[in-house]
Amino acid sequence: MSENFSFELQHVEKHTGARAGVFHTPHGDVLTPVYMPVGTQATVKGVLPRDLKEAGSSIVLSNTYHLYMRPGDEVVAKAGGLHKFMNWQGPILTDSGGFQVFSLTKLNKIREEGVRFNSHIDGSVHMFTPEKSVAVQENLGADIIMQFDQCSEYGFTHSQAEDAMALTSRWLERCAKAKTRSDQVLFPIVQGNMYKDLREESLRRAMEYADCGIGIGGLSVGEPKPVMYEILDFLQPKLPENMPRYLMGVGSPDCLLEGVMRGIDMFDCVLATRIARNGTAFTSKGKVVVRNGAYKEDLSPLDEKCGCYCCKNYTKAYLRHLINVDEMLGAMLLSLHNITFLHGLMRGVREAIFADCLPDFARAFYAEYGEK
Repeated sequence: MSENFSFELQHVEKHTGARAGVFHTPHGDVLTPVYMPVGTQATVKGVLPRDLKEAGSSIVLSNTYHLYMRPGDEVVAKAGGLHKFMNWQGPILTDSGGFQVFSLTKLNKIREEGVRFNSHIDGSVHMFTPEKSVAVQENLGADIIMQFDQCSEYGFTHSQAEDAMALTSRWLERCAKAKTRSDQVLFPIVQGNMYKDLREESLRRAMEYADCGIGIGGLSVGEPKPVMYEILDFLQPKLPENMPRYLMGVGSPDCLLEGVMRGIDMFDCVLATRIARNGTAFTSKGKVVVRNGAYKEDLSPLDEKCGCYCCKNYTKAYLRHLINVDEMLGAMLLSLHNITFLHGLMRGVREAIFADCLPDFARAFYAEYGEK
């Protein structure tokens, strides 16, 4: 276990195995389970760091691929790292850039060395290797860095998924050898698509390099939710108990709840801010699409149970007006609300874990929220 990072497991819910803990990092403690807002370009879109903290955010993400492209990881390093560059004093996690290399670029060629790809900005040719990914993340200076991996798409054959899983494992070894900073922790990633034997083998290989955390990738990539839950059910008893378990790219309220009930500690997703920019909000009574005409004269708060700045000060009618005239304040207020809502959900989940009543909490949540 790294001397700069540790995980304190505080309680395991007796009905589900859900976990409450504290992840200790050089930039502060993170209470788990935790939802992590995504700041792709070194900012959570439309939300000030001050407001993020007030909303309950303890840790945020940034994206290695995008920051490598613009402004360049060397610029961030000269600024003193992401914490100073983006004025966020809490912990930061950077992804490896792998997902964007595979999903955003029109042309990419995967080989043992790494991935050659064309920039989505200007078409210029670049090469990401495990060593390059680690070097960029070390320049960015996040507390938690992720291994460079190949995320196989839903629908891959067993053979295709096995090749991607094996390549991910070999790249993990290279990432671990390339890492030089003791004030960062490297999370390996469990891949294997929807094949349980590959997931188990990937986990076995990843554990050799899991110092204080492990990621689960390749889920929420188009598969039905029950399939994702089945994989998590399979992995839950096999995952390490003494470190955080991070389910990558998952952030809808129902998936957060279901993930926690399957032993997951950390989540991230751009969904909260993305749907906010389109005029949609999470509320205790389900999603509200405020751009709809039904809210034109609705002078009630977005969510009467929410104490965020948006809900305390503005009505659905005003929010609808802002969204429909493309005023940026609308997206800002809804983004702040959605992030606050998810943090509130996770606080409630954590309390239910300590009280050993998470199934009851989940039933009550779904009864009001209306989805599962």
